[in-house]
Amino acid sequence: MSTTIDTLRFATAGSVDDGKSTLVGRLLHDSKSILTDQLEAVERASASRGQDAPDLALLTDGLRAEREQGITIDVAYRYFATPRRRFILADTPGHVQYTRNMVTGASTAELTVILVDARNGVVEQTRRHAAIAALLRVPHVVLAVNKMDLVEYEEKQFDRIVEDFAGHAAALGLPGFTPIPVSALAGDNVVERSAHMDWYPGPALLEYLENVPVGADPADAPARFPVQYVIRHGEVRSYAGQLASGALRVGDRVTVHPSGETSEITGIDVLGRDVAKAHAPQSISVRLADQRDVSRGDMITAGVDVPALTQVVRAAVCHVADRPLRVGDRVLVRHTTRTVKAIVEDLAGDAELTANDLGRIALRTAAPLALDDYAVSRRTGAFLLIDPADGATLTAGMVEL
Repeated sequence: MSTTIDTLRFATAGSVDDGKSTLVGRLLHDSKSILTDQLEAVERASASRGQDAPDLALLTDGLRAEREQGITIDVAYRYFATPRRRFILADTPGHVQYTRNMVTGASTAELTVILVDARNGVVEQTRRHAAIAALLRVPHVVLAVNKMDLVEYEEKQFDRIVEDFAGHAAALGLPGFTPIPVSALAGDNVVERSAHMDWYPGPALLEYLENVPVGADPADAPARFPVQYVIRHGEVRSYAGQLASGALRVGDRVTVHPSGETSEITGIDVLGRDVAKAHAPQSISVRLADQRDVSRGDMITAGVDVPALTQVVRAAVCHVADRPLRVGDRVLVRHTTRTVKAIVEDLAGDAELTANDLGRIALRTAAPLALDDYAVSRRTGAFLLIDPADGATLTAGMVEL
């Protein structure tokens, strides 16, 4: 095994009965990522339901309600590894009433696997999942056409589904997708390439997951450092937090937002050790040459590519709370480490947003925020709306500048 392997975060999504949980279970089983006692528990549960073979879907459908109803309700995170790569898998529900759960699971993913039943093709939920992937700017999308065994591994049926999905992807602005024909139940093209589909020249799903580029921030990404905590040692102050994007170096000229004050970095500390350079997503502390009024919620940036400082926020959103959101509502906006008061000014013509609704919003904040477009930075272009009364999360937002 390589001594340095990277990590891929990916999410799965699929409509009801497309076989998503079975696909995830097959992926874990065939990659030998299941402990013996876990497999024995699944075998016992399957036998108690009168099934001759282990139901691999039970490996991910862990809630009792999920097992009883045969559906996925909550996001299930699974961690596994191969000699090539580590994986963090977010198995998200496919039902429309659990859209908010998919948004949660896919928000930090670098890849999304969208499942389609080969018999049914692209359905309304497929289009919805594609729209969410486009909205969240997920860098890589896999279209897994499942249950190919039930259509006699027919190439023409696969091609029809890919062509249909391609039309929707283009309309949504998805940069591209990779189609893979699979049978989760039989194991075709999940971990091993299938002998039943010699017409398909591409990789099996796991092979693709092992080799897809993992999107670390490019070296020239703008430096964004939200301050989480101020550390005082006598007269010396250090500013601690996680570098959201880009890199900082000793000697860099930096700007503090929203004050606009400038200074120079004289020291960077990573895990108690002085370094000359730090890069995202490292957690660091920074020392500046000048005494500046810097506090939690401020953002330190380097270079001429600075964020937009604004009190008017326009964004695409997914409403996640059971209570509706309406024009005139007073909320808190949590952006990186900064929280400010705001009022909802517009919902793009909607009377209100209810749970799982996708929409657009305009806010006016009580203090300026240093924002990037979500298309440029998923970290500094995202925010949450919080209920000031009880601290509950209301809405997830993606900034549109």
